Amino acid sequence: MTQKGDRGPRWYDILWRVLRPVAAFTAACLLVLGAAATGISYAYRNFVMPVDESDQTPIAVTIERGSSISSIARQLKEADIIRNKGVFQYLADFMGKGGKMKAGEYELTRAMTLTEIMDVLEAGDGGQEVMTFRIIEGLSIEEIGRSLVEQGVFKDDSRFLELCRDGEAFRADYDFLQGALDPGDDGRFYKLEGYLFPDTYEIYVDSSEETVIRKMLDRMRVIYGIQYMDKAEELDMTMDQVITLASLIQKEGKRDSFGKVSAVFHNRLKEDMTLGSDVTVQYALGIRNLVLTQSQLDNDNPYNTYLHKGLPVGAICNPGVDAIDAALYPDAEYLDEGYLYFTLTDPETGALLFSKTLEEHNEAVEQYRPLWEAYDEKVRNAAGQTEGNGDGQTP
Repeated sequence: MTQKGDRGPRWYDILWRVLRPVAAFTAACLLVLGAAATGISYAYRNFVMPVDESDQTPIAVTIERGSSISSIARQLKEADIIRNKGVFQYLADFMGKGGKMKAGEYELTRAMTLTEIMDVLEAGDGGQEVMTFRIIEGLSIEEIGRSLVEQGVFKDDSRFLELCRDGEAFRADYDFLQGALDPGDDGRFYKLEGYLFPDTYEIYVDSSEETVIRKMLDRMRVIYGIQYMDKAEELDMTMDQVITLASLIQKEGKRDSFGKVSAVFHNRLKEDMTLGSDVTVQYALGIRNLVLTQSQLDNDNPYNTYLHKGLPVGAICNPGVDAIDAALYPDAEYLDEGYLYFTLTDPETGALLFSKTLEEHNEAVEQYRPLWEAYDEKVRNAAGQTEGNGDGQTP
């Protein structure tokens, strides 16, 4: 005979045991979604949405030439046209509009959205003549200056070079420059070397040197985004080190060999070897010959990677995105297999031969040195020069 107290669990007890974890999980999800929705709603109301959707009163805004995206954001916030200058700046950079906003006189309203304001500033007021200029990858600051004069952007490059030399005029608006600006008197020729991103730009005719430089710095800020920052941190490298390494890769290799050149440099840094890069000597001495004399190789300066271990004191050119990418993501196979050397095999095409041992490398140097000497002679003859060849090698 079964006692009353011995009866098994009721059906609804069993059902509750099954449903309870599901209900708890659902409730937790609803709480998280609710909190997220509340946070998003709060952020939108306080940072993104128009200041006053019902206020169509025109507000006159004058954007001066040379204004950076941060100064434009500050000006709009002071005019009470946007809610938060940081959000405006970051959204403009994310959308690729930070370097496209034009100087001019505008009528904006407090009812406009952030994207509407950006579109108006990007379109311009139509009151000034515009022009475009193009900077190719791998040019140095001085070469960029000459190119800007040749393209009719400036009448001369003296002011441009002066601004690039110490970079202080741009410190407040570009925090990523701190690594280049802070070391003080470290022997860098130009503090902004490496940071003027090569691209095609549109500017107003007669734009100032500050405006042109800010255009290129704005573009660099967009290019060197969070993915690069995270990868650099993973490699324990600063942005300045990445840009410096990328500049060497840009000058030593071609696009199809960037990753392999990067692997060689990473391996040499890991082995605490000198980088032995000719392009650093060429940059410091202002020369282009492939065959370097021993006295040139022995010239003691902070760019000479034959004499000093590690990266040179700063960038030697302004690299493109492929070289920057290679600096952070070297060729995995060449990295793992320990390649430590490369040799120029064809001066006309820039083709390289990679080696693992010094013996292999020296054999390659002796094999291809006559081609370098012949190329230098050809260049000298074309330029009407008569100076003789020296002795040297490319790494």
